[in-house]
Amino acid sequence: MHAPARLRRLFFTRLSTAFSTAFSTAFSTILVALPLLVAGVTQAQAQTNANDGWISSVALPGSVVISDARKPTQIVLGDGDAKVVELAARDLATDLERVTGRRAHIGSPPAIKSTSLILVGTLGKSPLLDQLVAAGKLDIGSLRGAWESFIIASVTAPTQGVDSAVVIVGSDARGTAFGIYELSQAIGVSPWHWWADVAPDKKAALYMAAGTRRFGPPSVKYRGIFINDEDWGLHVWAANNFEPEHKGIGPKTYAKVFELLLRLKANTLWPAMHAVSPPFNQLAANAALANDYGIVMGSSHAEPMLRNNVGEWKAAPESYNYVSNADGVRAYWEERLRSNGRYANIYTLGMRGIHDSKMQGPKTDAERRQVLETIFSDQRRLLNKYVNADVNQVPQVFCAYKEVLPLYRQGLQVPDDVTIIWPDDNFGYVRSFATAEESKRAGGFGVYYHLSYLGAPLSYLWLGSTPPALIWEEMSKSYDNGARNIWIANVGDLKPAEIGTEFFLQMAWDMQRWPLAQLPTYLQQWAAREFGTVQASEIAAIMGEYYQLNYQRKPEHLQWWLPKESPRPSALSPAEITQRLAAFAQLQSRVDKVGKHLRADQQDAFFELVAYPVQASALANQRYFETERGNRAAAINADQELQAINAHWNGPLAGGKWRGIMAAEPADDQWKSMRISKWQPPAPDAATVATASVSTSASTTSSVVAMEAEQFQHQRADGTMRWQLIPGLGRTGAGAMALFPTTAAAIPLAQAASTAPRLDYEFTLNGTDGAGSYQFSAYLIPTQPLSGTVLELAIAIDDGAPQLVQLDVKDGSTDWAQGVLNATRIANAPVGTLAAGKHQLHVYGIRPGIVVDKIVLHQGKLPSGYLGPDVVTVSKSVGKLDRKPVNQP
Repeated sequence: MHAPARLRRLFFTRLSTAFSTAFSTAFSTILVALPLLVAGVTQAQAQTNANDGWISSVALPGSVVISDARKPTQIVLGDGDAKVVELAARDLATDLERVTGRRAHIGSPPAIKSTSLILVGTLGKSPLLDQLVAAGKLDIGSLRGAWESFIIASVTAPTQGVDSAVVIVGSDARGTAFGIYELSQAIGVSPWHWWADVAPDKKAALYMAAGTRRFGPPSVKYRGIFINDEDWGLHVWAANNFEPEHKGIGPKTYAKVFELLLRLKANTLWPAMHAVSPPFNQLAANAALANDYGIVMGSSHAEPMLRNNVGEWKAAPESYNYVSNADGVRAYWEERLRSNGRYANIYTLGMRGIHDSKMQGPKTDAERRQVLETIFSDQRRLLNKYVNADVNQVPQVFCAYKEVLPLYRQGLQVPDDVTIIWPDDNFGYVRSFATAEESKRAGGFGVYYHLSYLGAPLSYLWLGSTPPALIWEEMSKSYDNGARNIWIANVGDLKPAEIGTEFFLQMAWDMQRWPLAQLPTYLQQWAAREFGTVQASEIAAIMGEYYQLNYQRKPEHLQWWLPKESPRPSALSPAEITQRLAAFAQLQSRVDKVGKHLRADQQDAFFELVAYPVQASALANQRYFETERGNRAAAINADQELQAINAHWNGPLAGGKWRGIMAAEPADDQWKSMRISKWQPPAPDAATVATASVSTSASTTSSVVAMEAEQFQHQRADGTMRWQLIPGLGRTGAGAMALFPTTAAAIPLAQAASTAPRLDYEFTLNGTDGAGSYQFSAYLIPTQPLSGTVLELAIAIDDGAPQLVQLDVKDGSTDWAQGVLNATRIANAPVGTLAAGKHQLHVYGIRPGIVVDKIVLHQGKLPSGYLGPDVVTVSKSVGKLDRKPVNQP
């Protein structure tokens, strides 16, 4: 549904500026076609689409008809297959109608020649497909017995009277469903067709190139999402709009979630669990529906044994205590296993508080460890009784979240077959990685990752602003270090976190699809699928800059003081504020221009996925920074425009489909101790601050040389480790430099000069003022160390000996809190006295895990400002980089 003309002008008419960044270049690369898959490939490969060449709207020699006007299409599945196969087949029939206008029929093997045939089924569950395999007409290779794998193939004369057919065969039921949805995506139906209103291109006919294409097994065994903190979005929408009969998120909503998960090749869900939501298992239809869709149900870090404590623990809160009430708690868990043990589940072991809090009862860490080990034994006895006599065959996880991780590090004994889930720090930086000894565990490891968060130091519940590049850096590092059994992303209300959610799950399905060199193409491919190839490059560039600007500071974190602190201005200099607002204004103008070139049926999806995130974050910045400048009228105008686009979300968008789902942060006065305050306009008599020129640098009396980390002139690899650019990661520049592989052994400082991977930066100090005593400062991505508590590298000037530069992360400290809000930590070290003239700075990589965004040499304190000195010289006395930087390592 189109927005009214007034709203379109409000959303899209903005001042165009000349500001641009190198980041857009990094994300404006040409779409790279992915290779076709052939039989015999055993690792999951790319989610293909029509642009990959195997699906066409034109008949080519040897191609198989999927749908054309000459004859009807029939989808055939065996009577004994799983319910999820039937559900997926029905969706494929509907998807074919969405694209061609012709709905396929579902039934038994046809006896007429005029039918285009799509055969779908699971090995051992479809007699017709089993016959084709036995007759040698369908080569399944090593498909049998694989996990969630499938083949899409053309078969000649599959049955009497049919010349050829498309065949989708799965190793198991989910594999078959994934194959069916793979074909849906290949013909042009987005996984987000319902959740983001993405309209497919219409085609008169569809054909598949001859051949066999193998997909799977997945890189990560269990892949899923956690719907969380749903009070202000998904719950409101479900309770008052989509599913009022259940007063919140129920089977109607979950059916849409399950379908989405399958379209994204995911298989696991942690359901909504806040007090506003009906507990998932309170309604038996929910679990039965998950079983129909083949979705493995789990529960969060605070909900052992599939129990929603917030909604289901009816006794006194203080009695949820395994020290004083073990029998009562155990009976509570047993009740759930008795009702749900027959379904496919992943059981969370251990115990915390009723909600996201510490376990009650034990008083010391030693007591907590002892009680948890007792709990593990008791929970596993219940699993033995109600799920499987061989408890080692029951999927179980232990999530070492928040205060639980230190207990594990102190020696908590977790059963060997249980998967340990490492948490991130709630802001996208994984807190722990397996040691060589831990890697021997039979249960393996997983990751619980946040794309949305309610908690200290400040929540981010509104816009999806975690850059795909950060997801890649953290999750590829986790995968390489053994976290391959389960990945769960906290996606909040799911909307508007679509881009990050899909990238996370794409990586989980197929790590080989996204090597570092292909990372910049993700947004390009995503935009091409959702909106077509004509505008894909520009949409990708817009979203790339959106992610960088909001990585600098999330729109939910524009308040610079924490709850209970006195208000204070931002750390941005006047010039940085001017530059930031100009950058957002340009993005708004570009969004306006792209929107005018899209079809009418693409407007809703464009608003949801691109226009709203860009416009809302721009208006939030305008509102806060114009308030800081004292520009009352501009601040109020930005606030009014923000309210207007939210009203469009919650009103006419998509015919009222999403009424109630969108709330800007903070939505209300709840959880005030971990959320920004409600925005207040400047007082009518507030002093107006003069606007600084975009080209003005921060004032300083110190000499400064600033370099983006990727602006080195030379590099040296050591044979086992090298520096590489992660494009799109960081607050400034085209990316950040990291060490690969992340599994490489640390290099002793004494060997750094001769063996460590090195980056060389050439610069000149001009005149007598340039000479003096210098400090080195590295602006780091605020990652957590791969081991220990310290991030480190080494530096040297000219022929000097390497010296250590360290940063103690101090996880959970005030410094850590400011670091994740600022998206940077600064590691400092003295350099000593430098004379005027040419110099080289050598940066040595000695331990993987550190990611460098910007490098600064300076006399005295760092200049004021938020993003650090510009990469051009700040003071009069320092010259320039001597040579053109290398763009790619």
